[in-house]
Parts: sequence; C-alpha cells; structure tokens
Amino acid sequence: MSEWQSAALCRGNHSHLFFPPSTFERKDERERRETRAKAICQVCPVVGECLNYAVRIREPYGIWGGLTEPDRRSVAVQSA
Repeated sequence: MSEWQSAALCRGNHSHLFFPPSTFERKDERERRETRAKAICQVCPVVGECLNYAVRIREPYGIWGGLTEPDRRSVAVQSA
C-alpha cells in the first residue's frame, strides 16, 4: 500500500460508496452513491495522488480522485 492510500478518506466505513454493489443498482441510487463519494473526495487530503494513480493504472472500477471511470477516461485522453 502506498503512503497516500493510508491517508485516504475513502478507507473504512465509507468504502462502499466508491464501488458499485454486487447487486442491481438503479440509476438514481448510483447517482446518490456517487455524489456522496465525490463529496468525500473533495475534502480528501490525497485526492490528487489518488486520481494520478487511477489514471496511470487505468483503474476500470469505482470512484478514484473524485472521478468515475468514464470521467477518468476523458482525463486520460485529454492528457495523451
């Protein structure tokens, strides 16, 4: 585990917000979950490191650095 990961606010009780559940999730439920996760990212002290990591490894799942996977794809394309 990288040092920045131990300081991430997504660890622990809120981790379920950052990844879709294994069961069906309605669109409105997904949007609420993602909004809550992104709000945590906005105050996270390592949001930049998290986003850089997710873009670099092309993380396909979850919210990393305050962005969903489609958002991260856009960032990767723009920076290429």
